[in-house]
Amino acid sequence: MLDSTVVSRTEEVLETLNAALEAGDAAAAAALFATDSYWRDLVAVTWNLKTVEGPQGVADMLSAQLPHTRPGTFRLQQGEVPSEEDGVITAWITFETAAGRGWGLMRLKDNRIWTLLTALQELKGFEEPRGRRRPMGAEHGASKNRMTWKEKREAEAASLGYDTQPYTVIVGGGQGGIALGARLRQLGVPTIVLDKHDRPGDQWRSRYKSLCLHDPIWYDHLPYIKFPDNWPVFTPKDKVGDWLEMYTRVMEINYWTRAEVEAASFDPAAGTWTVEVNRDGEKLVLHPTQLVLATGMSGKPNIPAFPGMETFRGSIQHSSQHEGPDAWSGKKVVVVGSNNSAHDICAALWEADADVTMVQRSSTHIVRSDTLMEIGLGGLYSEEALANGVTTEKADMIFASLPYKIMHEFQIPLYDQMRARDAEFYAGLEKAGFDLDWGDDGSGLFMKYLRRGSGYYIDVGASQLIIDGEVKLAKGQVDHFEEDAVVLGDGTRLEADLVVLATGYGSMNGWAADLISQEVADKVGKVWGLGSDTTKDPGPWEGEQRNMWKPTQQENLWFHGGNLHQSRHYSLYLSLQLKARMEGLDTPVYGLQEVHHLS
Repeated sequence: MLDSTVVSRTEEVLETLNAALEAGDAAAAAALFATDSYWRDLVAVTWNLKTVEGPQGVADMLSAQLPHTRPGTFRLQQGEVPSEEDGVITAWITFETAAGRGWGLMRLKDNRIWTLLTALQELKGFEEPRGRRRPMGAEHGASKNRMTWKEKREAEAASLGYDTQPYTVIVGGGQGGIALGARLRQLGVPTIVLDKHDRPGDQWRSRYKSLCLHDPIWYDHLPYIKFPDNWPVFTPKDKVGDWLEMYTRVMEINYWTRAEVEAASFDPAAGTWTVEVNRDGEKLVLHPTQLVLATGMSGKPNIPAFPGMETFRGSIQHSSQHEGPDAWSGKKVVVVGSNNSAHDICAALWEADADVTMVQRSSTHIVRSDTLMEIGLGGLYSEEALANGVTTEKADMIFASLPYKIMHEFQIPLYDQMRARDAEFYAGLEKAGFDLDWGDDGSGLFMKYLRRGSGYYIDVGASQLIIDGEVKLAKGQVDHFEEDAVVLGDGTRLEADLVVLATGYGSMNGWAADLISQEVADKVGKVWGLGSDTTKDPGPWEGEQRNMWKPTQQENLWFHGGNLHQSRHYSLYLSLQLKARMEGLDTPVYGLQEVHHLS
């Protein structure tokens, strides 16, 4: 039943907000926000990804941005009705700015704004050719010497990067580069995606053969084309690779395979990059205006150096180099680490009849995949959610509407439920000697991932092997290697034919150091993490992911990546920022991230 009081209270707040914004009165607008409140803006008002906190934060942001971006016309989204639960009113909204149109989600407490999400969706005059604006495709009628679609695509591919220069170059052809390339293609931004592999999707195909998506399929769609209804819930890696290859072709992405960047430099006077590329043996120089590093959220493999490695007679591989278990049947294998990759690799080696030992160096957060799907994601990403009208786009916005500062408060009750549901499972792991944790504050997987992304495993079977003793468990730090063994700090000696270092990855700006310069990497600072002052995520507090999907201290350099969900969702906001700059729109950035050199 429609509660007219809830509707009228919500509309009153929106009308008052519109009046204050129209008058340019930042203080009056800020007064509508609760003392503990959060405005998360995705490009619309700040030309940044920025969360401001409290009335003063709102006032400061609006004072700087109102003359430029002119947000207003806030109203309830057509067809949506506000709801109230536990004293909180939740309302879907739409709005406009000088440059574009957007939508968002607002929560009210005591008739004051508690959380507000504003997300730019399109630029006025530069809308995507979708829906009623879709291209005709076939040109009816007769015309001499008319080029077919295929001929036009071939001509474009032959010219771009040779006779004409791309506006944007994306380094990295994984899910992030592909999602962004598709967005930019639809916006008419000339773009080349560079991938060192032989085919699109090979970065998935080349990994260990047991790899699959640990997230359920509803969470993993790419922009524009959703997975079919009969797609498996957890997708095997080679099937992901095939999908990405198909996607690049269908979305007409200018995707260069066997193309590796050898060096890049920025000319501030010209406002362009010089990007030296080896394309299958052909040396080319590209001059894009914008450079995007989409080389993976976690950056370069972290390969520690231990004494004695040079005399070890067996093989040493980082987890990113490990192709699979087939060559190691009957051999002794030590896997150093207890993250997702470590567990997957251990399970696959056990299946191949290898003698496997996992070395757990620090406590690990474990959550069973079916429990995560049911309790952690099911309300937003599932068949049930779709049946209740929660589309992928709505789910993304609901997730984005939770400010990082308080997201853990929403996560802790969910992980408490998971811990209770799977109590017997966790007791079995602890009995086996496995050290468990739930994050610094008990908020579990997602917060761990957002806070520099390590120390967790979404269990798809390996944990039971540890419980049963099928995968052996050793704990401690690696001290040194001997000719045939790994030796831990307490003297434990683990004989090995193969050692897999599942030791994680460094910051993405390591790629900036390699491809551009250490000076530029230092200028940008660390990538990823919130500054939450938790393990591996030291302060100061940023409120958003460091340097991701937004302007950096290095002009015209951007970072893009994350899981499939983040690649899908945040590619929209990065593409709009790039399109706006290409078209010469005014894009005054509020709150450009400061540089903090973190360990």
